[in-house]
Amino acid sequence: MKTALITGANKSIGFETARILAQKGYFVYIGSRDIGKGEEAVNQLKADGLTTLQAIQLDVTNLDSITAAQQFINDKDGKLDVLINNAGISGALPQSAESIDVAIVREVFDTNFFGVIQVTQAFLPLLRKSETAVIVNVTSGLGSLTLHSDPSWPYYNFKSAAYGTSKSALNSYTIVLAYELRDTPIRVNAVDPGYTATDFNHHQGPLKVEDSAAFVAQYALIGADGPTGKFFSHDYQSNNHESPW
Repeated sequence: MKTALITGANKSIGFETARILAQKGYFVYIGSRDIGKGEEAVNQLKADGLTTLQAIQLDVTNLDSITAAQQFINDKDGKLDVLINNAGISGALPQSAESIDVAIVREVFDTNFFGVIQVTQAFLPLLRKSETAVIVNVTSGLGSLTLHSDPSWPYYNFKSAAYGTSKSALNSYTIVLAYELRDTPIRVNAVDPGYTATDFNHHQGPLKVEDSAAFVAQYALIGADGPTGKFFSHDYQSNNHESPW
C-alpha cells in the first residue's frame, strides 16, 4: 500500500486532501501540531467509512517533533510515497513592507518556508525508498512575482510582506529541489489550491474546500512520468493551470 504524509491535515484543505488519498487506497498520515485535533480528524474520516489513516504529531517548526514523526513512519512502513507540505500560517495582518514587525515575518517564514525545508530533508530518505515518490509544496498565487507585477491580475492589490514573500521563497526552494532530484523518480511541484473559503481567511474566497483539495490531490497522485519543477494554480486558468513564477 502506498503511503502519504500531509502536514497540517487536521482541517480544511489538508483534511479533505487526506480524505481523497485514503479513498484512492493510500495509507495517510494526518500530521497535526496538536495530536488531539489530529485524532479527531481521523475519527471523523473513519466515521465516513475510511480506515487507512493515522494521526501523527508533527510540528513543522520543531525538529524533535519532525524527527520523531520520521522515525515512526520509518519503523512502521520503511518508506514514504507522497509528502504534502501543507501546513502554513498567514501571520498577523496587515503586512506593510514599511512597517511590519520583523518578528511576524520570522514567525511566518518559520512555518511556511523553514518548516518545509526541515520536513522535506527529514523525509527524503524515506521518499527515496519509494519506486515513484511525489512532493507537493502547497503554495499560493500570492507567491508569484510575475503576477504580482501585473496590475491587471485580479489579486494585484493583495500584497503581504510576510505571507506572500514566504510563498515566493517556497516557490524558489521548490525549483532548486526539483532540479537536484531531476534524475530520480521523485516529482516535486508547487501547487496553489487557489483562493478558497477556509478558516485560514475567515471563509472568504470563491472556491470550495473540496474542489481545492481535489486540485492538490491531482498533483499528489502523479506517476514517475508526471511533471516536476512546475507551479500549478487552481486560480490560473491558462496553460493547464501552470502559473508563471
